[in-house]
Amino acid sequence: MNQPNQMPKNEPEWKKKLTPEQYQVLREKGTEQPFSGKFYNSKEKGMYVCAACGNELFSSDTKFDSGTGWPSFDAPVAEGRVKLRPDTSHGMNRTEVICGQCGSHLGHLFDDGPATTGKRYCINSVCLDLKPKSE
Repeated sequence: MNQPNQMPKNEPEWKKKLTPEQYQVLREKGTEQPFSGKFYNSKEKGMYVCAACGNELFSSDTKFDSGTGWPSFDAPVAEGRVKLRPDTSHGMNRTEVICGQCGSHLGHLFDDGPATTGKRYCINSVCLDLKPKSE
């Protein structure tokens, strides 16, 4: 079994660490059904981290209701926490969002977010864990 901060070195190790749904989305670039994830409508305060490696990704302070059925954020918590790659799959031109630490697929970036940044990081709930804010 992997230690908490030990990164899997190959796909069989990732398969052991993640649930089948997490593996399908995080490692095989899948997508969960809209309005089905545990965080799409969550108002809990805290830090959203990568479910694969624990990398801090998004603060709940940047989360907003986009009406799309997936958790949406207007900015990552810090530079380098996520990386962006061109994605031309499914006949579309999109920008893929991946974890800056483990390279797992998180979702996509769109230019239709709130006025503060104009960005919408549309992230699959299954890719996230929430570290609740301490009172």
